[in-house]
Amino acid sequence: MRNRPIPGSSGLVRTMSLLGDPVLHAPCEPVTDFGPSLARLIEDMFATMYEAQGVGLAANQVGVPLRVFVFDCPDDEDVRHLGHVVNPTLVEADGITVRGPEGCLSLPGIEAGTPRFDQAVVEGVTADGEPVRISGTGFFARCLQHECDHLDGAVYTDRLTGLRKARALRAARRAPWGRTG
Repeated sequence: MRNRPIPGSSGLVRTMSLLGDPVLHAPCEPVTDFGPSLARLIEDMFATMYEAQGVGLAANQVGVPLRVFVFDCPDDEDVRHLGHVVNPTLVEADGITVRGPEGCLSLPGIEAGTPRFDQAVVEGVTADGEPVRISGTGFFARCLQHECDHLDGAVYTDRLTGLRKARALRAARRAPWGRTG
């Protein structure tokens, strides 16, 4: 998947960074330029997320080490949440801890039961610099926590332990995208 236009969109589908790419394992830098390049990045991220059939995408997953993520994710009541956050901070993660199936566009085809809080609140700004506060429960709370982890240089397998972690990493090594020459 190389950078290419997606029909019916002004965004480009960008190349996805995969597990092991250094950009996924380092904290992202805050956004300081709120100009047209940020708006283009967000459009490209939406196009890439939709092409890959995901519900969230962090900028470092497309090789850009900036604190930005996009989402189009349902919660457990099937309410759709659509938007983006620039310079997000996870300000609240609480409630019960639920171990649920979690996947990632940077680990295609691999899923593992991952513990996450059932409620989450993220604060940041929009592409225009306007303050935003996003609250989520259930699956959407999982998405918010997952994307914030990406921006801090972590992938969901970092939250796994024991056999779950070993199985997920073994599956990644065996996946066609995980094999190296």
